[in-house]
Amino acid sequence: MAIIPSLRCRSMRQSLAFYSGVLDFERVDGDDELSDPSFSVLARDGSHLYLSSHRGDGVFGSVVAITTSDIDALFRTFRARGLQTPGNPDAPQHVHEGPIDQTWGTREFYVEDPDGNTLRFIQG
Repeated sequence: MAIIPSLRCRSMRQSLAFYSGVLDFERVDGDDELSDPSFSVLARDGSHLYLSSHRGDGVFGSVVAITTSDIDALFRTFRARGLQTPGNPDAPQHVHEGPIDQTWGTREFYVEDPDGNTLRFIQG
């Protein structure tokens, strides 16, 4: 069984640029035409994520957790590719600013996509 998260987007082209250009996802399937409304299947490290700009396919502001083995290297890679953080990238008090150690034993950072969906990257 596979569980595949689906995220709503407003502009498929804008979302694909962010997910492929910054977060290193690859578009592997979906509608032939990218004009909205549209549907795309993304892949990264053997896992899949659905993006849909169809009305009724999910809500904006969803959260997806993604596990990784080297969170600091991943964050540096994303920053080098243009990931923007809300303020100071070295401020440890905000998980959107960079990886922090959580009190429950994980190291995490959060990325917000162009549509307000959050990707929560976690290293256990």
